[in-house]
Amino acid sequence: MKEQIILGIDPGTTIMGFGVIRVKGKTMEFVQLNELNLTKYSDHYLKLKLIFERTIELIDTFNPDSIAIEAPFFGKNVQSMLKLGRAQGVAMAAGLSREVPITEYLPKKIKMAITGNGNASKEQVAKMLQSMLGLKSLPKNLDATDGLAAAVCHFYNQDKLGGDKSYSGWSSFVKQNQDKLTK
Repeated sequence: MKEQIILGIDPGTTIMGFGVIRVKGKTMEFVQLNELNLTKYSDHYLKLKLIFERTIELIDTFNPDSIAIEAPFFGKNVQSMLKLGRAQGVAMAAGLSREVPITEYLPKKIKMAITGNGNASKEQVAKMLQSMLGLKSLPKNLDATDGLAAAVCHFYNQDKLGGDKSYSGWSSFVKQNQDKLTK
């Protein structure tokens, strides 16, 4: 039975949370969860560079078979949406540069997969992950558990990928995003 590693990322320009799980058959086990804290940096471009480098480092360390990334949700603040989208794009570019397949999940879908409630709080998601994966403690910031939740959501949904966007490399990204191309 082939072992599989899934890297989950919750992109952010203040904190990027991530989690790694190992899958053997129908069982998953916790590998790591952590965060990249970017609060001490004021330069947005430096933050994007650090997100890219950390994602590459995670890929090179854990050699994931796939990356699950939380898609930005549409809030009222356009400026924060743009920043979040850039953070997500940079993390995706890192994965694509290493040819790791990427799947985006909406926050509601991730919450639904973990708790059965698409409107669950970050705390409810974290507690459920703690119970499911036998985590001894939870991190202070729950961005790390959000990244882990993306990985677990992918584990539950990888056989029925429909409606979520999935990319295996630059060519598949371009093919699925013709509307974003300028000709």
